[in-house]
Amino acid sequence: MADAEASAELPREARPDRGTLQVLRDMASRLRIHSIRATCSTSSGHPTSCSSSAEIMSVLFFYIMRYKQSDPENPDNDRFVLAKRLSFVDVATGWVGQGLGVACGMAYTGKYFDRASYRVFCLMSDGESSEGSVWEAMAFASYYGLDNLVAIFDVNRLGHGGALPAEHCIDIYQRRCEAFGWNTYVVDGRDVEALCRVFWQASQVKHKPTAVVAKTFKGRGTPSIEDAESWHGKPMPRERADAIIKLIESQIETSRSLDPQLPIEDSPEVNITDVRMSFPPDYRVGDKIATRRACGLALAKLGYANDRVIVLDGDTKYSTFSEIFNKEYPERFIECFMAEQNMVSVALGCASRGRTIAFASTFAAFLTRAFDQIRIGGLFESNINIIGSHCGVSVGENGASQMALEDIAMFRTIPKCTIFYPTDAVSTEHAVSLAANTKGMCFIRTTRAETMVIYTPQERFEIGQAKVLRHCVSDKVTVIGAGITVYEALAAADELLKQDIFIRVIDLFTIKPLDVTTIISSARATEGRIITVEDHYPQGGIGEAVCAAVSMDPDIQVHSLAVSGVLQSGKSEELLDMYGISARHIIVAVKCMLLN
Repeated sequence: MADAEASAELPREARPDRGTLQVLRDMASRLRIHSIRATCSTSSGHPTSCSSSAEIMSVLFFYIMRYKQSDPENPDNDRFVLAKRLSFVDVATGWVGQGLGVACGMAYTGKYFDRASYRVFCLMSDGESSEGSVWEAMAFASYYGLDNLVAIFDVNRLGHGGALPAEHCIDIYQRRCEAFGWNTYVVDGRDVEALCRVFWQASQVKHKPTAVVAKTFKGRGTPSIEDAESWHGKPMPRERADAIIKLIESQIETSRSLDPQLPIEDSPEVNITDVRMSFPPDYRVGDKIATRRACGLALAKLGYANDRVIVLDGDTKYSTFSEIFNKEYPERFIECFMAEQNMVSVALGCASRGRTIAFASTFAAFLTRAFDQIRIGGLFESNINIIGSHCGVSVGENGASQMALEDIAMFRTIPKCTIFYPTDAVSTEHAVSLAANTKGMCFIRTTRAETMVIYTPQERFEIGQAKVLRHCVSDKVTVIGAGITVYEALAAADELLKQDIFIRVIDLFTIKPLDVTTIISSARATEGRIITVEDHYPQGGIGEAVCAAVSMDPDIQVHSLAVSGVLQSGKSEELLDMYGISARHIIVAVKCMLLN
């Protein structure tokens, strides 16, 4: 919309009086002073960026947003998303480009799950709009009609390296937002009255998200620094800070403060703790079913147990079998299309404030695109669950581009992340149930190929507890696998038994945390010999995790079998053998170890 449309008069009851407008201006000045003092005290920070958005923040927090200052986590509060960690900011996006996707998740939850009155505001820089993830989020919000979402572009024209491509050409940002289907206002970001007007107008819009493109100036209010290059991310010089603060203070006319409006209390009560499946796994030993399909069935079963379970997918629902959940609970399924970065960000937003139990599902190989979002989610200790299917060379004919061989390494780096790698349908269902009740991020790795059920429905699983599938007093080597390689280990054990060679076989179930106690005790029972076998690259995988776990014991030696080299397409069983992780290669490794 053009400037003229953004200048429509507010109704009298929504119009701030002159006194309120001056208080908002003065509060913006105080925010500038706070940013200067805070960044000077730490010799680090972004006072010039804070200065450009001070009026926006003043209007939002002291006139527009509804929230309880004494209860920042109240579910009825309006939400605010910014690329910084503050007590009133819901998610620490930490790096530009991620905030809007998180805000989309919050807004989607408010509109479709909570059906509540709270609104979501996301402040972004103009430099941030260069990130592709921003436009993934813009498309998502428009498609789902998130009219409770307002994105504010702080267009101050300057980035770290100087002027940005569009500089102060506000019409470029306006056209981009409108092209993505957003109701769009252009406003002078220094004018608190105009800001009050457009934010009120945004609250009246239905079926569309709103973008506010605000023209601002970096370092506003600071002589010789305002709109000057080379001041990005630099605190004011200490020798100048006092004079600058005195200048800003001289412009403050009031000593009043404004209390925010209280929220409308209409969010439903939510219980997402102690979620249990209604009945045990319905599989028999010997059944053949892919763990990816078992995962889809488990999600639907979990959805029956708790109505706050939601599933997101990135246009892979028929391959990941999240379609099973979608068929049962379409109102709790979010199709994110081929935008994995945004899918993870939306999941983070949906899970914030404990409003949902979110599972995001796609091919594990595609999650590499979203690693930055995953990393930030881990730093925030978000309770989201990510499912990666089509792992390893066992994917077979689907081809090398879809073979995830770095996903375990990725998730092992995430603090407090739990990594499940279930072997059969029974253990997969337990992995889903445990993930739903586990704090922090969880990753569930599933397999494309059909595999045989080896556990009874009565088998119990716990995080950090491995299963010893074969053992006797005559065991000579401990073979550790997970997922598809467990079957190769069992096949190797059967063949070696014919030659009177006994090996212990361990199914890890969780890669992180590892069952270190079982690993070490088994190693000592087999004269310190361990072989790990994994459908993953050696870097960051199971072998390295086991080596780290036993590194303090000099009497334990570990030999790792893992995938290496340039990948090719082929039949699953052929590729397992080609890349050295089949039963045949395990047998050779066992015999070599016994000879040494």
